[in-house]
Amino acid sequence: MSGRSVHSILIGLVCLTIASAVCFSSVGSSDNIIMFSEGERHALLQIKQGLVDESDSLASWKGEKDCCDWRGIGCNTQTGHVTSLNISYSIESYYFFSPSEVPLRGKISPSLLDLPYLNYLDFSFVDFQGILIPKFIGSLSRLKKLRLRECNFSGPLPPQLGNLTNLHTLDLSRNDFEGNKIPKFIGSLSQLEELVLEQAYFGGHIPPQLRNLSNLHILDLSGNRNVSLENLEWLTHLSSLRYLRMWRLDFSKFLNWPQSLSKLTSLRELQLSMCNLPDVNPRSLSLINSSNSLQFLHLSYNGLNSSIFYWIANASTSFVQIDLYGNQLDGPIPDFLTSKLSLVKLDLSWNNLQGGIPKGFHKLCSLESLDLSSNKLSGNIEDSIHALYCSRNTLETLDLMHNQFWGSIPELTRFSKLRSLDFSSNNLTGSLPESIGQLSSLEELYLGGNSMSGVITESHFRNLSRLQSLVLPGNCFSCNFSSDWNPPFQLTDQLDMSSYHLGPALPKWIQTQRNLTRLFLSNTGLSGSLPDKFWDLFPRLIRLDLSMNQIHGNLPNLSTTTVRRLNLSSNLFSGEVPSFPSKLRELDLWNNMFSGTLSSLCAIPSSGIRQTYSEYLSFLDLSENQLSGELPYCWMQFQNLNSLNMGKNKFSGEIPSWLGNLKMNRILRLHENNFSGELPSLENCTGLQLVDLGNNNLSGKIPTWIGESLPRLVILRLRSNKFNGFIPLSLCNLATIHVLDLSHNNISGALPHCFSNVTALADDTGGIAPYLFSDSLNVELIWKGIEIEFWKNLAGMRSIDMSSNYLGGEIPEGIASMTELKSLNLSRNHLTGKLPEDFGNMKMLESLDLSRNHLSGDIPASFSRLHFLGVLDISHNDLSGRIPLGTQLQSFSAAAYMGNPGLCGVPLTQLCSGDGTTDNDGIMPDNATINKEDGDGGLLNLGFLISAVLGFISGFWMVCGSLLLKSSWRYAYFKFLDDSSDWINAKMAVCIPGKTAQETSKIDGISSTEGMSLITPEVKEFKA
Repeated sequence: MSGRSVHSILIGLVCLTIASAVCFSSVGSSDNIIMFSEGERHALLQIKQGLVDESDSLASWKGEKDCCDWRGIGCNTQTGHVTSLNISYSIESYYFFSPSEVPLRGKISPSLLDLPYLNYLDFSFVDFQGILIPKFIGSLSRLKKLRLRECNFSGPLPPQLGNLTNLHTLDLSRNDFEGNKIPKFIGSLSQLEELVLEQAYFGGHIPPQLRNLSNLHILDLSGNRNVSLENLEWLTHLSSLRYLRMWRLDFSKFLNWPQSLSKLTSLRELQLSMCNLPDVNPRSLSLINSSNSLQFLHLSYNGLNSSIFYWIANASTSFVQIDLYGNQLDGPIPDFLTSKLSLVKLDLSWNNLQGGIPKGFHKLCSLESLDLSSNKLSGNIEDSIHALYCSRNTLETLDLMHNQFWGSIPELTRFSKLRSLDFSSNNLTGSLPESIGQLSSLEELYLGGNSMSGVITESHFRNLSRLQSLVLPGNCFSCNFSSDWNPPFQLTDQLDMSSYHLGPALPKWIQTQRNLTRLFLSNTGLSGSLPDKFWDLFPRLIRLDLSMNQIHGNLPNLSTTTVRRLNLSSNLFSGEVPSFPSKLRELDLWNNMFSGTLSSLCAIPSSGIRQTYSEYLSFLDLSENQLSGELPYCWMQFQNLNSLNMGKNKFSGEIPSWLGNLKMNRILRLHENNFSGELPSLENCTGLQLVDLGNNNLSGKIPTWIGESLPRLVILRLRSNKFNGFIPLSLCNLATIHVLDLSHNNISGALPHCFSNVTALADDTGGIAPYLFSDSLNVELIWKGIEIEFWKNLAGMRSIDMSSNYLGGEIPEGIASMTELKSLNLSRNHLTGKLPEDFGNMKMLESLDLSRNHLSGDIPASFSRLHFLGVLDISHNDLSGRIPLGTQLQSFSAAAYMGNPGLCGVPLTQLCSGDGTTDNDGIMPDNATINKEDGDGGLLNLGFLISAVLGFISGFWMVCGSLLLKSSWRYAYFKFLDDSSDWINAKMAVCIPGKTAQETSKIDGISSTEGMSLITPEVKEFKA
């Protein structure tokens, strides 16, 4: 064998040995993969066992299937180890609650530790039912991203999380950490690039150790109201920060916040909404250099004035988005904004800006969204649109709602990308141009609350195939659609045609909009019954308003519908109140003909899964129907109910005690029923602002807890019941009370002397929530002797009515301190003593009734200061003396004073003793004394007559003497008379057809020529 052959054999053996080694190595490696995959697959199955999966979202986690193919699992492609676990619930399904998919809930299995190669863990939106974050998560040392958003964790963070030194992302937002401090160990996670603790209910000071996070790009501490800032020094060290979100943290003590933020030179987005930011001092901005990095600025709801514009002008040259809505900006829109050529979105809504849209806006050619709504802007709408001409190819959203723009809507066809157009609540007139139908990209059109007119036809919507919202109420349009019109659009949001005449039947074109979520057809002339299967026509409907029509019939079982807000008030619906869906939030069936009991409402189930805003009934109005029986006990489940109105029905029995468990309730109205017994305790309902139990058969004493536990009470109406006992002194604690009506009961004792404590009646600074006095709230009050229904004007009412009781004693002096009181009725009681001398301090009083008591003494002279008094009745008392002279007091009829034998003076016929002489009782409103002359009733005296004669002589010669001495004035004067006569004759000739000029020149039977003959010779001489 040759040496060459031996060499070849040796080389072959070596290659074979190497290949075998590689082969065995590969086999061994394959065995290892199988072993590790099996162990990690078992760990994942253990994790699944600890979770409740009602939607089978983890259905793929089973069988012999490779776990790397399971939902939410990611593996290393080389080693096969599980490196990623994401079983989070989709954020869209979570917040809009898809009934077909329910979030996971349960506990975290310790088997998580059997996934040692895990570097990404996301349990967001899984409900862990209030447990602490498990300590063993801190042992997953390879973790780089940990997302536990809205997992219902509580308590303090475990310090073991500080071991996760490789973390790049930590998201613990929207949990409840119960006011615990943000841990210091977070500052040791030096690799962190994203820290999100938004709305996690942390408290205390922000640890200064956060300054060590030099790699941090995103910091979000928003919504932690109890977190306080000692200083901003730590923030200036975060040199890599790009996104800073700290809305709802208190910055009020940091006057130099602009200087601190200017040191964050890499910052791209700044979110400081609702932070109580101090106003900017323009003089302090000289040391701040402009930046090229800041692009997104959100400073809404800070109460900032227009000085903030000085900082914005210098803060950046590259703004893409500026949000300043909900501040106190005033004056014109600043010109510097026209130099921010990169602006894509500008929101200045909900401020007090005046003027129009600056002409300089024609430079903003990249603008996609402009929101100037809810300001005081004005100007011609056509000129305003012209100022935006350069952005015609980019503008998608234009919102000018709630301003004072006027004129007609111009052609908008060149704004081809417009998706949302809102001109509602302005002063626009004219018709709607048909060219608006050419805006093929338009999705939202809001024109309500203007004075536009004309006819809307199918042409206005010819090419609006993408339209999702159409809101047109509050105009004078008439609709002219063919009965078989099939619109090119399929609305997916809302349709509001309120106050248009669409009836009597529901138009067929509306019935084609099956994807609507909100439908408003109030006051549209609909009558008869609803179409068959009406509730199936709109399977996605969330809000429906068919109020103020004449629709009749019974309602079907609605428990399977999607409706959340339902308003069928002021119709003719009858039958029993049906069952409604568990997501129902508002139900208004006021003023119909429903009858029977309310047991059907007990069928509203609670989901038992997760509490969302739409599952809880917050508004219920079944008033003015024919409902009867007792209120069902099951209603105590409606813990979010804040407005309950069952008035004007036929309910009976006792008011149920479970009402006291509705702690969120603000409005309780059970008036005009047949309730009896004593009033149950409502002291847990501390947010109550309106309690109306009038016109029932309630008895017992007025509870003291009303004044002790209901500090926000604005209206208390207990009239026409059978309450007895004394008025509790605790009612004086109702500092915000506007209306107190205890009339027509059996209350005895004296009036409390502590009325001066009621600050809402003593001044006009009492802060009352505006939503209480909404358009939907009406209360019947006795006003000037007549029962009147108050709506919008309820906010200005200040009234006390304690008439028709058994009250005794004197009227306390402190009552005069209620200077904002407008109506006071203490009639038909047993009050005695004199009227308070300072009664006139109640300067706003418009109605006063003290009749049918036993009051005595003089009417105080201060009564003459009651300038707004429109109704007065102090009859049938024991008052005496002269009625004080005043512009108001003498304007009432004698009936207002009758039954007081000792009273005298105008308007009574009985004269006072000593009339005809100077009398100190004759007091005018300014307390000046009037001297009266014998024989003339005190109205004229010698000085008055002399002054009148001298005044007449002076006035006569100033006019006539001038005409005698100045010929040019005399000529001009009589020329004016002639011209005026000719003008009148001409107008009458035009306006009265069929008459000649000579006939129309006659006035009261005297022709113009006859009139001239009546001019005296002296006057003719003047004309010459």
